[in-house]
Amino acid sequence: MRMLPFAALLLAGCATTSAPVAVEAPTVAATAETDPVDTAADAADDPAIWRNAGDPAKSLVIGTDKKAGIHVYSLAGKRLSFTPAARLNNVDLRDLGAKSGGRVIAAASDRADIATAHVSLFTLDTAAAKLVPLGRFPVGPGEAYGMCLWTRASDHALFGFVVLKDGRIDQVAIDLSGASPKVTTVRSMKLGTQSEGCVVDDRTGQLYVAEEDVGLWRFDADPSASVTATVIAKVDGKTLVADAEGLALAPSGRNGGYLVASSQGDNAYTLYRLPGVTYAGRFRIGGGAIDGTSDTDGIELILGNFGPAYPQGLFAAQDGDNAPATQNFKYVSWAGVKRALKLR
Repeated sequence: MRMLPFAALLLAGCATTSAPVAVEAPTVAATAETDPVDTAADAADDPAIWRNAGDPAKSLVIGTDKKAGIHVYSLAGKRLSFTPAARLNNVDLRDLGAKSGGRVIAAASDRADIATAHVSLFTLDTAAAKLVPLGRFPVGPGEAYGMCLWTRASDHALFGFVVLKDGRIDQVAIDLSGASPKVTTVRSMKLGTQSEGCVVDDRTGQLYVAEEDVGLWRFDADPSASVTATVIAKVDGKTLVADAEGLALAPSGRNGGYLVASSQGDNAYTLYRLPGVTYAGRFRIGGGAIDGTSDTDGIELILGNFGPAYPQGLFAAQDGDNAPATQNFKYVSWAGVKRALKLR
């Protein structure tokens, strides 16, 4: 038998599998940033955006401080109002349109009681730039984490999805027709481990959920549909790096556009082309007069004209390290993202 040299034996014994390397991502500069939240450490979490179609300059951004309450910001990033509320995590909103009198509803996952998940509902007073509480409503056992809304195209019924920390997803029907809202849990779904970010495509009725260390999943959002999930993207350490956190949509046409995910583990954002959910690129925020983002939890993207700085849409991202100030949210032009990634 031929004997290997000692050095070769040593190297063979120490050989390890190399870790995957994340795909490079171009940098896009932030155009504005919000005033920092009031509380320190891990506090800011998730944004939502209301676009004022009649006067884009007066559009509003909502952001949670999960230790204190919820803020409303201007497009310049100035805090316009603050509504105290204990332990709100993720937030989403829907403009219910002219038939509702222009009513805008916001819903947040409420973690004040970690034994029972709640939804906190608000009306966004767009003229006063302030959130008016409508109440807290129990959903089911467990700790609320993620939150997203869906308006069903067939009848404009409003639903919410509360993602619990253990991966369960409770769907609630939200009835706003009476003097006070009614929130009823209509079904539950389950992923295997900790999950948070979610978003629903109102066009197609598809619910997307991020399981932090595993990847992205898709469900049919209709309460009568199957509770079985379809995996659409995996945490691979290359295009999507754990934790997979916030999700947002850039719809185009009947079912096209992009799904955007926060690749928290390497401070990037990953795009998937719809409807097939194929990898389309990734970017980071930074390189400008405003500091970049890192450890991003929640993200939001709304398309449309928001004025000269955001002619095609506004992307907002939580910044996990805004030192020396407390955490805040950064604003990015969607047109800038498209240029950086050479998207159509």
